[in-house]
Amino acid sequence: MSEAKIKWISGPVLRARATGGFQMREAVQVGENRLLGEVIRAEGDEITVQVYEDTTGLKPGVAVYGSGRLLSVPLGPGLLGGIFDGLLRSLTDTGTPYVLPGLRAAPAKSFRFAPRVQPGDRLGPGAVFGSVPGGAREQSCLLPPDAQGEVIGIVEAGEYAEDAVVLRLKSPAGAERGIAMRQDWPVRAPRPVAARLPNNEPLLTGQRIIDAIFPIARGGRAAIPGGFGTGKTVLLETLAKWCNADVIVYVGCGERGNEIAGVVEEFPELEDPRTGRRLMERTVVIANTSNMPVSAREASIYTGATVAEYFRDQGLHVALMADSTSRWAEALREVSGRLGELPGEGAYPAYLSSRLAEFYERAARVRTLSGAEGSITLMGSVSPPSGDFSEPVTTHTRRYIRSYWALDVRRAQARFYPAIHPLQSYSEDVASLTGWWQAQGNAQWPEWRRRFLTLLEDQARLERMARIIGKDAMPARAQLTLLSADLVNEAFLRQSAYSETDRFCSPARQTAMMKTLARFIEAAEQALAAGATPDAIAQLPVLRRLARMGEDIPEGEPAKFRELETAIEQAFAGLEKVSSSELRVSS
Repeated sequence: MSEAKIKWISGPVLRARATGGFQMREAVQVGENRLLGEVIRAEGDEITVQVYEDTTGLKPGVAVYGSGRLLSVPLGPGLLGGIFDGLLRSLTDTGTPYVLPGLRAAPAKSFRFAPRVQPGDRLGPGAVFGSVPGGAREQSCLLPPDAQGEVIGIVEAGEYAEDAVVLRLKSPAGAERGIAMRQDWPVRAPRPVAARLPNNEPLLTGQRIIDAIFPIARGGRAAIPGGFGTGKTVLLETLAKWCNADVIVYVGCGERGNEIAGVVEEFPELEDPRTGRRLMERTVVIANTSNMPVSAREASIYTGATVAEYFRDQGLHVALMADSTSRWAEALREVSGRLGELPGEGAYPAYLSSRLAEFYERAARVRTLSGAEGSITLMGSVSPPSGDFSEPVTTHTRRYIRSYWALDVRRAQARFYPAIHPLQSYSEDVASLTGWWQAQGNAQWPEWRRRFLTLLEDQARLERMARIIGKDAMPARAQLTLLSADLVNEAFLRQSAYSETDRFCSPARQTAMMKTLARFIEAAEQALAAGATPDAIAQLPVLRRLARMGEDIPEGEPAKFRELETAIEQAFAGLEKVSSSELRVSS
């Protein structure tokens, strides 16, 4: 075992003189408490280590012990339903409410194992050799990507510790190797796949402004920038509950302790709308609060990505939420400053952009080594200081994502949820998802989406004019545009997370709502051309029914939307008769 002695220490960073060979990214243990650290620089006989725990009490002369392997985390069936710190050490199985120095992984749990292979079978890297039934879903047991060969022994079905050898494998070179249900994997190394697949189907979230206006594909990447109090965490929690992912990995990266405590307390109580069981049964929470060691914050998002890849390799669709990448970037900046590196834009390290790229590139829809299809959809929140979207983290993030959901302070203050600003947000996945919407019976989705966004853009321009000359002095068509845009905002984009009826909206219901709104807008324009006034259109009783259709028409009742369309036709037919009689009287 390699060893070194500390010669200099500053916060989480130390330098040590080595008496043995260390490698970059090697996991080390520091001092008598065996604090976990990682080698981040090696020069001659000197190594630089970042420590992932509180370094209070360390001093020059204290020993640093090498492990001979890269910083890794254990991946196995015990992850689902667990709450861990940034290095995947359990926060619920320690027997204490505190994170003690030198905390190690919790003792291995026992699970029921069902074999899927038999002696004599030949297995390739990443092959499925067994399963773990029970819980919210059955989990697969995989060969590590660096293992292959002939099965020479496998245990019978039964209950075993997750780190116990259940399979014996003989490699092509003749070496024997024992395989357990649990395996270690370096956090910074992406797990290999057979092929990347095109992103041509959406991750459905149940939020209309996302699914129908700014969609994200399965295997896609999204950023959620927003200032303080705009609802980033609430939106991520809503997406975690309602999106059609098989597994949720939630990384609380450097957020305030009370926010993380709320997530940790709320998630185990939430009911999974897909299964009726607890949502936590298919969720992994990685909690790293702002008062935890800053270097562990830097590692936490890589840990989250590694956990997500483990479930993806089982042929599952995973949603990875990182809240927030700004706190992670601040950790990079602090450690970089202690290393004496030359600062870049905003005092962030010069490699900020490449680190962001490494993280977001781990999202993909893939064919796994076992031949299954899996995906990781990555959604990261960004907390720009003072809501300035031109700051470095937001700017660099936009280079690597395809869906951008900008949260607006004014919308949030007006209690408009989700507070996604429709004119500052965008999605580059629209073209690839058009075929999916057409297959669902919504051939006009691109047209309706474009029409709604055009109305909202015209509204922003006309409202500036209205503040100058007054709304009543504006042309009739401009007044109708403002009316239609307000209706799109209130009836379609606003969606209460606390409403039993409207907190989730399926694609079929979204299609019906878009069709109904589009019919009203079309009928209103025809009525205006026929002589109706914007005031008369605004006073139609059906307008209120449209604004409340999200609350009044639940899932699975398409007949009520057809009734509403009939009411629209009748309302404008009556308006046309009134307009015609008024025209005859005036003539």
